[in-house]
Amino acid sequence: MRQNEMWQPVVTELYNSLYSEQMVCSISSELFHIPETTDLQGNAEMHASLVPASYHRVTATGSAQRLLNGESAPSIVETLVACIQNAEQLDRNVHSGLFVMRDAAPASFKPVIENIILWQDYAEAHLQNAKQSTIQITGMPFRLGHWIHYQGV
Repeated sequence: MRQNEMWQPVVTELYNSLYSEQMVCSISSELFHIPETTDLQGNAEMHASLVPASYHRVTATGSAQRLLNGESAPSIVETLVACIQNAEQLDRNVHSGLFVMRDAAPASFKPVIENIILWQDYAEAHLQNAKQSTIQITGMPFRLGHWIHYQGV
């Protein structure tokens, strides 16, 4: 196995997380365009965390893809790790907002919100898998708020 190929599991998990996030974004944004849910309580607040969480997933995915493509700068790994951590933190607010939305939604839309929650669960699970794979590759644990300097692999 070439050195860079060890990043494939991270790339795969991040792409899966990103796909799930696309579904969360698409379905929850659609609610702004449906008369019964235009002003659904919690949706705007949830989006305040969803948008940056999506950015961090995109950036983490791009960083992992660069590593898979053969780049090896420590700053790429640091960016990957920071973005995974940032997405994790923002996901907590996304989840809280989704519960507010579910509780406030008209009965006919509760299944839609449950579907969004399921997609968010998938996004978070795949992000955790990417995090665990990154820890295995680097041998370095994630630290709350910062990353121990990457020593290379």
